[in-house]
Amino acid sequence: MYRRLGAGLALGLLRVAGRRGRSRSARLLPGPAGGRAPVAVVPPCREAPRGLGPGLLPLLAALAWSSRPAPAEQERERQGAGGAAAGDAEAEIIQLLKRAKLCIMKDEPAEAELILHDALRLAYKSDNKKAITYTYDLMANLAFIRGQLENAEKLFKATMSHLLGGGMQQEDNAIIEISLKLATIYAAQNRQELALAGYEFCISTLEEKIEREKELSEDTLSVEEKANTHLLLGMCLDSYARYLLFSKQPSQAQRMYEKALQISEEILGERHPQTIVLLSDLATSLDAQGRSDEACVHAQRASDLARQGEHPELHVLLRNLAAVLMHGESW
Repeated sequence: MYRRLGAGLALGLLRVAGRRGRSRSARLLPGPAGGRAPVAVVPPCREAPRGLGPGLLPLLAALAWSSRPAPAEQERERQGAGGAAAGDAEAEIIQLLKRAKLCIMKDEPAEAELILHDALRLAYKSDNKKAITYTYDLMANLAFIRGQLENAEKLFKATMSHLLGGGMQQEDNAIIEISLKLATIYAAQNRQELALAGYEFCISTLEEKIEREKELSEDTLSVEEKANTHLLLGMCLDSYARYLLFSKQPSQAQRMYEKALQISEEILGERHPQTIVLLSDLATSLDAQGRSDEACVHAQRASDLARQGEHPELHVLLRNLAAVLMHGESW
């Protein structure tokens, strides 16, 4: 039930976030101080709409909403339809959250925010701690995709505080997801030291976690759970790579892209849209180093795969290929 809802919501968020192409290099950090806040976008778009600042993490907006089930819904399913006042309050909270998600899918963020505030008030009134945490998480993600970064930062920290206070470990994927969003926010705000520390924490924590879980049996940890952790690491590497690329460190960005691409190929397959985007991004990092021949090979391969699979962003990938070819002629 949840997974079907999450998938549909993710598609809606892709439309909410918007899609814009890029040419040669990815923009992550904002321009002049005092400019408008950046708006979150999704792959393969790495640059935000003109005049709205830089792009944020690909797929982050969508995954933020679809990666974890609503605790209230889980609890409701375990307890069944019965229950008195607490059950009625929980049912009302669930309906409010579903209405908020629907508003987000319909690109009505202001209405969604009002509904979420109602859900939060009811969650506090009924002392439903899981609903409080989940509602904070939704509010944080809504602020994030609207470009309200200061508000999103506060809400993400509140969410993390509730999760850790409830006994969740720092290495849990939910905590890493929030840490990644915070790192992206810091990068967009030019808070370089915090951004760097955030990216490195996410990557090192996940790499250590994957190494420890490598030998665990399927009875202990499912294949799907292991794959999700690998994909989250890929997202962190991708985001960090774009941070490095904008910071004029293309060789380091290249290494991050290569790692992210390997994960995507192993888990999602060579022809998956995200794998193709990462292949094109790898070409961008090579192009930035003046390695035009290698960049052209990867960009051409990405374009060919996109044509064969009817990639939804084929026009962006073709534009990237054209940029690489033009840059190769000018070196």
